[in-house]
Amino acid sequence: MTLQPKSDRRKRLFLTLALALAAGSVLGTSGSAVAAPDDVRPAVTEGVQQVQQVGEEHAADIRIGYAARSARQVINRPGSAYIKVHFASLALAEGDRVTVANPAGTEVHTYSGDPTRAESAASDSLYTKQGDGFWALSITGDTAVVTLHRAGGKPSRSDTGVVVDKYTRGFTDDEQLRRDSGILSVCGTDARRDAVCYQQSHPTEYARTRSVAKILKNGASHCTAWRVGATNRLFTNNHCIASATEMASMEIWFDYACATCGGNNPKPAVKVTGAQFLKTSSSLDYTLFSVNNFASIESFGYLLLDVRAPVQNERIYISGHGSGDPNELSLYEDTQGGATCDVDNPRSDSINMGYYCDTTGGSSGSPVLAASSHKVIALHHLGGCLNEGTRIELIYPEVKDLIDNGGGTEPPPTGAKFENTNNVNIPDNGAAVTSSVTVTGQAGNAPSTLKVNVDIKHTWRGDLVIDLVAPDGSLYRLKNASSNDSADNVITTYTVNASSEVANGTWKLKVQDVARYDTGYIDAWSVQF
Repeated sequence: MTLQPKSDRRKRLFLTLALALAAGSVLGTSGSAVAAPDDVRPAVTEGVQQVQQVGEEHAADIRIGYAARSARQVINRPGSAYIKVHFASLALAEGDRVTVANPAGTEVHTYSGDPTRAESAASDSLYTKQGDGFWALSITGDTAVVTLHRAGGKPSRSDTGVVVDKYTRGFTDDEQLRRDSGILSVCGTDARRDAVCYQQSHPTEYARTRSVAKILKNGASHCTAWRVGATNRLFTNNHCIASATEMASMEIWFDYACATCGGNNPKPAVKVTGAQFLKTSSSLDYTLFSVNNFASIESFGYLLLDVRAPVQNERIYISGHGSGDPNELSLYEDTQGGATCDVDNPRSDSINMGYYCDTTGGSSGSPVLAASSHKVIALHHLGGCLNEGTRIELIYPEVKDLIDNGGGTEPPPTGAKFENTNNVNIPDNGAAVTSSVTVTGQAGNAPSTLKVNVDIKHTWRGDLVIDLVAPDGSLYRLKNASSNDSADNVITTYTVNASSEVANGTWKLKVQDVARYDTGYIDAWSVQF
């Protein structure tokens, strides 16, 4: 069955704007210009819709030698989002070091030698690589201070000091607005909000955003990535990172999120770099990789995969860094408190599912999470309203031996478990059947993360509608029917916010087969507190 797009939606195409940028300056400590940015090269914009250009490269001629009058030079581009410095040469005397820092000294990257020539110390900062020389980690903000720190030793003839031949800078807010291009895929009204806006109203969804990071590639283009499982593994799109060489050029920014709702006040990001390029697929558009300094990002948690076919109309949400912005959550399709994001086409083609959840350039690589499990059900990669993501059920078989998908972003439930293992036959295209468990000994209400473990054997699971029935008769939809979902069986765990229900009493699993020909039965199910 081919589903038609919603009648109030339409594809929005935005043409690339060719805009000249105001020239900035590279300043020494006296404020005089030491290099004019006359060589401005736009970052390469990728050919797939949602890689986003967020900056550009500029030529520079900054030299800090041992005979120089000043050991400090400043790169300032007013209003720029970040500055990323390239060292053409770094040859220092024993014990000396160079730092790249913001003016306040709250973000500092230190290098005691050229890491591409095995001259760096173990304590040196991370770096990225693209062509000759190396790139320091970026400095957030519009000013980077490059300083040579002397230890007092006498330099040899080969110790020539510091040469910076170029840098990239992030666009100002106004420049970014003018340069947003391609299929931005805001379907109707942009309903995305800063992730922190939902910290109180949707705490589970908000918690999942901490595992999502911004990719800065080549210092000037941008995608989204996220941690999968408890080990050092991250996902993004193949069209974002297609090779180990491309991975060497990228930074990954964790905790890049606004501190207050609508505040335009992102917290300092925790920046790491790519380590191992593990697996990729251009057809499924995914790349799996690891990072350096993994310990610095472990505290941000991780996501797990919901390895099943998506179901039409099931609620979903997306966390990502569209337009290079601090992390945003897409929970609603048009207006806050209105229609929630859902699966509009479980099989929009042979690999994708479709949805009208808002995204923009740079959202590529974002996780699409099923609200029933708060696990990733698709990897976003295409815009167009329908927006589309590769179904995780197709990616998982290719990476299952490389990732951990067995834990959770939260500890497993330790509360009491109530189970019914008696088989209940499900009539073909017939009336709903129920299976009951009686909960006793639980104080107060059920939790907001009640786990409903379901094991149903059926030869066409798309026929099934499944609900959890609370003791007072309230229904919690676990699964909708989908004529496109021809796979066997429903064996999964749903997470239900049942905090408004008294815990003790009789809970029921209600199952109905709503289409002809296939049959099955409830094998077992349970609720765990």
